[in-house]
Amino acid sequence: MIIDAHNHPDWHGHDLAKFIENMDKNEIDVTWLLTWISPETEYAGSYGGVLPTMLYKGPVPFERALYYKEKHPDRFVLGYCPDPREPDAISKLKAAVKIYGVKVCGELKLRMMYDNPDAIRFFRVCGELGLPVTVHIDYEFDNVENHPWSNFWYGGGIDAFERAVAACPETTFMGHAPGFWAHISGDDKFDKTPYPEGPVLPGGRLIEMFDKYANLYGDLSAGSGCNALSRDPGHALLFINKYQDRLVYARDYFDDRHRIFIDSLDLSKEVRDKIYYKNALKLVPLD
Repeated sequence: MIIDAHNHPDWHGHDLAKFIENMDKNEIDVTWLLTWISPETEYAGSYGGVLPTMLYKGPVPFERALYYKEKHPDRFVLGYCPDPREPDAISKLKAAVKIYGVKVCGELKLRMMYDNPDAIRFFRVCGELGLPVTVHIDYEFDNVENHPWSNFWYGGGIDAFERAVAACPETTFMGHAPGFWAHISGDDKFDKTPYPEGPVLPGGRLIEMFDKYANLYGDLSAGSGCNALSRDPGHALLFINKYQDRLVYARDYFDDRHRIFIDSLDLSKEVRDKIYYKNALKLVPLD
């Protein structure tokens, strides 16, 4: 069994039919289908090339995730994350859980500090509801041409994220994106390039956080997750074995590069099974 713990409806040219076809091609049984709710001022116009933003309010609306779930209820786990800064965010989340069976809070990808009071209050409710929270962290290295802002940051960096993780011990956090995975290494590249190269050095902030916080998990999706492993295969083997109970296979795209790399490592079947589906099932049992 394989569970893709991070993907989006209508993402990178994949409508529902293409999405299901791609899942079948890559032997993926179930996908966590996440939203991305954001003001228009907080995401780059370049995303218009990978999702139909002009048709909906916000980049990845809940309506599209719900449509996929209703058409193929056995293939998708429903995710949803309203903007915690909205006064009715908690009410919206609770309603989505009660009415539509939302199982995951995600993706949170906003230009706000993830330890602000509204976010902390929101995260604690996620813990009460048993929802893992998938967060996207970026530093100011994603340059956008012809835009009033030269770059986009999300989350406020690893310091703000750690404060949130520490403040919400009953909430499971799924770390994701360049601003999270670059901290696997103790070098100084985390805020200079989204995909650092070279061997992983000791002293990575991510390692310290995994050791300190049992409620922190790693979402291996996207180029950032794959790069964190493939930049140093020897370290990847040690890292996966050590944190085998808190890493989940995920793509945030439609290729199989993560699986190719994971399968190239000398991992036991037990560890691979944890990465591919058992850890995801532990967090979100299937109905």
